[in-house]
Amino acid sequence: MGVPMKLTVSQGQPVSLNCSVEGMEDPDILWMKDGAMVQGLDQMYVSISEQHWIGFLSLKSVERSDAGQYWCQVEDGGKTEISPPVWLTVEGVPFFTVEPKDLAVPPNAPFQLFCEAVGPPEPVTIIWWRGGTKVGGPFPSPSVLNVTGVTQSTVFSCEAHNLKGLASSRPATVRLQALPAAPFNITVTKLSSSNASVAWMPGADGRAVLQSCTIQVTQAPGGLEVLAVVVPVPPFTCLLRDLAPATNYSLRVRCANALGPSPYADWVPFQTKGLGQQGPPHSRTSWVPVVLGVLTALVTAAALALILLRKRRKETRFGQAFDSVMARGEPAVHFRAARSFNRERPERIEATLDSLGISDELKDKLEDVLIPEQQFTLGRMLGKGEFGSVREAQLKQEDGSFVKVAVKMLKADIIASSDIEEFLREAACMKEFDHPHVAKLVGVSLRSRAKGRLPIPMVILPFMKHGDLHAFLLASRIGENPFNLPLQTLIRFMVDIACGMEYLSSRNFIHRDLAARNCMLAEDMTVCVADFGLSRKIYSGDYYRQGCASKLPVKWLALESLADNLYTVHSDVWAFGVTMWEIMTRGQTPYAGIENAEIYNYLIGGNRLKQPPDCMEDVYELMYQCWSADPKQRPSFTCLRMELENILGHLSVLSTSRDPLYINLETAEESAEGGSLELPGGDQAASRAENSSGIGAVGGTPGDYRYILSPGGLAEQPRQEEQQPESPLNESQRLLLLQQGLLPHSSC
Repeated sequence: MGVPMKLTVSQGQPVSLNCSVEGMEDPDILWMKDGAMVQGLDQMYVSISEQHWIGFLSLKSVERSDAGQYWCQVEDGGKTEISPPVWLTVEGVPFFTVEPKDLAVPPNAPFQLFCEAVGPPEPVTIIWWRGGTKVGGPFPSPSVLNVTGVTQSTVFSCEAHNLKGLASSRPATVRLQALPAAPFNITVTKLSSSNASVAWMPGADGRAVLQSCTIQVTQAPGGLEVLAVVVPVPPFTCLLRDLAPATNYSLRVRCANALGPSPYADWVPFQTKGLGQQGPPHSRTSWVPVVLGVLTALVTAAALALILLRKRRKETRFGQAFDSVMARGEPAVHFRAARSFNRERPERIEATLDSLGISDELKDKLEDVLIPEQQFTLGRMLGKGEFGSVREAQLKQEDGSFVKVAVKMLKADIIASSDIEEFLREAACMKEFDHPHVAKLVGVSLRSRAKGRLPIPMVILPFMKHGDLHAFLLASRIGENPFNLPLQTLIRFMVDIACGMEYLSSRNFIHRDLAARNCMLAEDMTVCVADFGLSRKIYSGDYYRQGCASKLPVKWLALESLADNLYTVHSDVWAFGVTMWEIMTRGQTPYAGIENAEIYNYLIGGNRLKQPPDCMEDVYELMYQCWSADPKQRPSFTCLRMELENILGHLSVLSTSRDPLYINLETAEESAEGGSLELPGGDQAASRAENSSGIGAVGGTPGDYRYILSPGGLAEQPRQEEQQPESPLNESQRLLLLQQGLLPHSSC
């Protein structure tokens, strides 16, 4: 038997082991791993000759669990023949065995956090972060972080580094302990002449275990104390003894944790029983309370019957409509009015910025863009994911009219004050943006919930009819009705994004998540840069969690972002290059077939995204410059915008392609109102549309017309505004001419 080759491979890579057997006609080759038979993996046996066989064991994408000792064995004449073993080592980014845990600590009290990660490859080093600031390291793994104390809720995390890259731990939130809240629901039961049983519900423990509760008893509220009992908890009960009979008392309760006691609850009065209070069992007047009880019950029953009768009449006030049905003995229809919904019911508290627990700085930024939730009505769901959803909505204007908007909101069941702070802080940064290719914030709102629950934050954005650019590109290529996007249109998309990013970089704003999915396509087919961190809270498909850290768009991140968590305008330029590649491939996934965990290793080896088919050399050269390993060697957004505009200017006004261009423009209702679209040359686009599907490319609804414009059919026609100056273009005509470059496009 031959000796299998020893292998050390990177996580996510394919592995094939082989085992050669000679001298047997039909061997039964078994693969073993760490003493157990391998099952569920691809195994194949090939006959080289009658007595020479080779067995193959294939692992398509190895994980850490695949590491171990492998060998093959065969049965021969009752004996087991075993090959020499092979040790398979799987290398990858570090794997956490211990991550920092959430803690609750007293103010300014010292504490420790623990972090451990392993390879291979070794060694693994640990770097500690407090919020976005590095606070220690690199240290060898495992590592302990000694913190002298905190004065407010703080988030810590650790990073593990090895030769394959880095992994980030889960964020550990260290919260401050506080004094407990006062107890509530205090009840006094099982009263006798000298004893009383007390029970209560504990208030919030202040993130520190409740240790004891004190019951104080006086003969009048605030009077002289006659008894004080300290009991360990739980249970939250106490038996008071040696009380005086037939005496009025009051009691109150407080509980304590390691930081100190809570406030006292309100006074609760009670009275002990007197001695010999109970009468003889067979008193001559014992029938009097019985008679009184019966009479009271009869009066109560009569009153209830009268109330129910009136209510019944009210519920069946349309009953006469069914008299003929009932007379025939057929089933009658009964109904009960649905309970009405009142937005201002007492248990629902109007949400304000003060109720969120966010910083005063953020409250000041959002005060003038806060929109009351009564001003808009939520509509259909546009998309949802792991963290929240996007919904269409109608926003009421000051003049009483309504405008369509998009509303992003976090899921109700994952909201904490820190989630709200981050979500609204990322929205507040949009407030001052004013550029045709940058999405502008419409406002923020708070969805009220029942008393005691934090409101749901909502960010209100302009509604984009064609949705996000990535979905539009995908629909053009693999939608139900694919359509052609001319090269000019694709380059124009890039110019629009470069304009928006040039504006943002001029304001020293770093996007950190530029991708086609985070660019929105308006009704006039212009592109706006959007989703300044908000998409990470809504969607998760393109985000990868390194270890248990927050998810990152790994395939759009620059080398320095992957290696050192460093984000600059230069890392935004890298992401713009990947976005250009997405546009040229009509929405393909970058680095297809390469695992997220292997991207850093792939890039550090000098590899980059390949030139897409039909991509001009000048365009790919711009992309490639964006992916320079040296951030300072990457072009600026101003340079990128100018180069792309230059490329666009050199393209012919119309594509030489004869393929028709399919663009979803308006609904059938809008078309009927505005009449058919008259194309230069006299053709009617609506008549051509009869043979196409009624489903729009993106954002369309059943019944939409899809106008078909053959680019070559316009080549010999004069410009529309020159041909018919007395007849201004309608919106449909303008859009079609915009797409073909016959009208000026909005620019920077």
